[in-house]
Amino acid sequence: MGQTQENNGFFDRLPLWQALNKPVRIRDGHDNFFTPLRLLMACLVMIGHASVIANRDINAEPRIFFDYGFSYLAVNLFFIASGFLVTKSMAYRGDIADYSSARLLRIYPALIVHVLFVMFIIGPLSTTVPIWEFLTHPDVWKQPLLVLSFIDTDFIMPGVFAANEEPFASAPLWTLRYELLAYIATALAFSLGLMRRKWMMMAQFILPAIAWLLAKELGIYDNLAPTIKNMLRFGIVYGLGAAIYAYRERLSFSWIGLIGMSAFALLLGQTFLAEIATDMLLAYGLMFFAYMKVAKLNGLQKLSDVSYGIYIYHWCILQMLFQWFPSLNDMTLLAIGAPITIAISYASWHWIEKPILQAKSSFAATLRLGRKPRRFDTASLLQD
Repeated sequence: MGQTQENNGFFDRLPLWQALNKPVRIRDGHDNFFTPLRLLMACLVMIGHASVIANRDINAEPRIFFDYGFSYLAVNLFFIASGFLVTKSMAYRGDIADYSSARLLRIYPALIVHVLFVMFIIGPLSTTVPIWEFLTHPDVWKQPLLVLSFIDTDFIMPGVFAANEEPFASAPLWTLRYELLAYIATALAFSLGLMRRKWMMMAQFILPAIAWLLAKELGIYDNLAPTIKNMLRFGIVYGLGAAIYAYRERLSFSWIGLIGMSAFALLLGQTFLAEIATDMLLAYGLMFFAYMKVAKLNGLQKLSDVSYGIYIYHWCILQMLFQWFPSLNDMTLLAIGAPITIAISYASWHWIEKPILQAKSSFAATLRLGRKPRRFDTASLLQD
């Protein structure tokens, strides 16, 4: 009996145990672990894609939860976090110009530099055609239009990665199209008054979830266009994040709840409800770990937010390394490529992303075309 009490006392003194043993509530401000969690998500995508590239097989990525691989789960987590944080941004700003400025500057400056990096560094270092022919080829010069408009983000250029399984120079960029569509949807919801009530935000999760379930139940899901499938997939997770933000004051998260949610997802894992149950588990776990209180880990909150850089740069770096050294296995490819990717991402954050984000206010003024900011009472949003 004495030994048990002694052990309990030991565990009670562990900071992480203390955090996991207390209900977690969502807090205002920046006291959270979203930055290190986004870094983890980006690294999970990179790990999954290293397997795809090194094994020359799109299905080579390890499955860690039923049929879901690292990158699939991580991208869904990104959209849950985005739905939560972007809805928060819209509700806080209450102004379309301010909101649009923040969203555009978060995506486009780093993406523009990435496009130039792939065109004029990755391309010449990887192409099998003569450099002059490469640099004057129209398929190279049309890439900024295709990629930045999200018409075609595969980034296929003459002779680049021709010996690899996939010739794509920036395969992960396709999800940014749906991220931008989600941003637009949030702006429209605000403009049309669809953020005034909390149930309206819940509907952003419920409606795509119902559409997903109906498509599965009716047996038509597999016949849907890929764009529709992706809109349903990302609509569910982005809407789930938005709904969590709307009802944040009523929610709490605990390790018991996390275990229960895991059991729920496992129970439904072999049914057509698996996708939604897994998304709910991901959302629960994300909020639990984002807002847990562990004072000794607070230094992680100050990490540079290089997740976007890792996400957009890792594929081209891994592809180039594998073209140069096709005998690399996935772990060796990752061991070499990850430090290079992180270094480039660190430079992108400190030299491009972070400085440009400081211009949000002036860019918002430009977007207003000289008009005064529209005053909006944000307290009228997300009412019961």
